[in-house]
Amino acid sequence: MGISIWQLLILLAVVILIFGTKKLKNVGGDLGSAIKGFKSAVKEGDASDDNGAKQNKVAQDSAEESASTESVKKEDKV
Repeated sequence: MGISIWQLLILLAVVILIFGTKKLKNVGGDLGSAIKGFKSAVKEGDASDDNGAKQNKVAQDSAEESASTESVKKEDKV
């Protein structure tokens, strides 16, 4: 037993009578802005994860370079 179109229309009419169109419009706008904020936060999170991985790679490469430079200096002293 599915929900028919008539049941949905009756439900919509009851909701509009209870809350009014102005309040429903405000709720819809708030919901839309919340979804936009969530999407932008997800995109920023992905971008910061990418940047964080790049920074870790650069830091690791520089640490390896400094370690190899130190080992060369030690070999020169010996």
